[in-house]
Amino acid sequence: MKKLYILLICLMVVVTANAQTVDRSKFITDSLDNYINKALTNWRIPGAAVCIVKDGKIVLMKGYGVKELGLPNKVDVNTLFMIGSNTKAFTATALAMLQAEKKLSLDEKVTKYIPEFKLENKAAGDMAIVKDLLCHRLGFRTFQGDFTFYNTNLSRHEVIEKLGKMKATYPFRTTWGYTNSAFLTAGEIIPRVTGNQWEVFLKDNIFTPLGMTNTLALTADMPKALNRTAPHTLVDGRLTAIPYCNTDGLAPAASICSSVNDMSQWVMALLNNGKAGNKQVIPASAIAATRQPQDVVGNVNHLNGDSGFQLYGLGWFIQDYAGRRIIMHDGGVSGYVSSVTLVPKENLGIIILTNTDQNALYEALRWDIMDAYFKNNDYHYNDVYLASNKRNTDAELAADKKLRDSTLLNLKPALSANKYTGKYVNDFYGSLEITRGENGNDLEIRFEHHPKMYAKLQPLGGNRFYVTFSDPVFGKAIFTFTVREGKVTGLRVKVADFVEYNAYDFRKVER
Repeated sequence: MKKLYILLICLMVVVTANAQTVDRSKFITDSLDNYINKALTNWRIPGAAVCIVKDGKIVLMKGYGVKELGLPNKVDVNTLFMIGSNTKAFTATALAMLQAEKKLSLDEKVTKYIPEFKLENKAAGDMAIVKDLLCHRLGFRTFQGDFTFYNTNLSRHEVIEKLGKMKATYPFRTTWGYTNSAFLTAGEIIPRVTGNQWEVFLKDNIFTPLGMTNTLALTADMPKALNRTAPHTLVDGRLTAIPYCNTDGLAPAASICSSVNDMSQWVMALLNNGKAGNKQVIPASAIAATRQPQDVVGNVNHLNGDSGFQLYGLGWFIQDYAGRRIIMHDGGVSGYVSSVTLVPKENLGIIILTNTDQNALYEALRWDIMDAYFKNNDYHYNDVYLASNKRNTDAELAADKKLRDSTLLNLKPALSANKYTGKYVNDFYGSLEITRGENGNDLEIRFEHHPKMYAKLQPLGGNRFYVTFSDPVFGKAIFTFTVREGKVTGLRVKVADFVEYNAYDFRKVER
């Protein structure tokens, strides 16, 4: 997946535009349907669902397009999408609810609730509090470890155990870095305190009381649902349906599947101090706790000239726009991106769900909707994002074509193919196995913790190989083997930035 469309992450785009001035006073009532339908075509999105909540009422709630490319089944308001990292706000809110009930404290050390919790930096592990897990300040780089954890066969317990072995990039609490495994760890405090698994607690205390009757806590249940979308991505420029990912090993960070109708109940409660009708489902103090800024993410600039800091609370990004405080989060997993936005001052909520991971409509649309309500007429985020996307896509396709063309030259590797085969180990990830491919010098990799995925390696000359993953979300890359005295000693593995920025060095253990 392209870096532009981050999962499990916040997309911050710094752009300028000379947009034509258009009267947007009737944008929501008269123009929004046309905008969205045109955008689905331009972004090549099979299906989407959008909801706008204003002053406690549904202004718009509608499905657009189809559940799966090439099939006629249309998206409706109860159709399920994976919401990815929009799961995080549910987890943080659940823990804040338990704090309001005095069953835990977000300022207590993690080891009070999970005694076996540790970090590679022992002092940091001993000092870490629950809030540190929920605001991404343990010292890891954004997405660090996610090649090991994402769409993997590791259990939640094994993820926590491996987190304890991951070497931090930065000193503890000095630098914000988006850490999915930390959120998983936070969610696993819930069963230690309540005796109920994270997914059971959410269903009993949030989903059911709010009337979110179609929402699924776990991705494993998505293929069994009757009214569901299929995930899509671009493969060599072609929009393609792909298998559902399984993020249940990171469930409190990324596993919820929901509909725009159900998500409207969640958003209306959050904008109403936790009430669903006259019933107090979420304590107001819990909502306030999640919106308290904890860390500085970085600078952000908008088309209207606004600039400032982007902050992170507990499961929410926080920034100012047009004189309003914006509470928001994006979600991205294989084949899906989404956004949830709250503007408490305006009593405004925006939900956007899409079933392809190769679009920025989920972000652009929220700003264009806000501009309509805030009477900012001169800024057209979708137009700017589309233009930027075209430039980036053209450059990426050209670079990839150059590499693919190189493989057709039948460049010989420095060593015979058998020299590269065997078992390789990384102390953090585990092992991989390289075998001969079907065509001469081609190789194939199988990964210990991704048993359904493999990678094909085609020689580019020397010890460099062009790599394509069977799961397109993991991207394409160039892998280089290390060789000493004519023997292969190791391999550097790098997956798409969407999954993880860091590279992994594997050493060869069988020759």
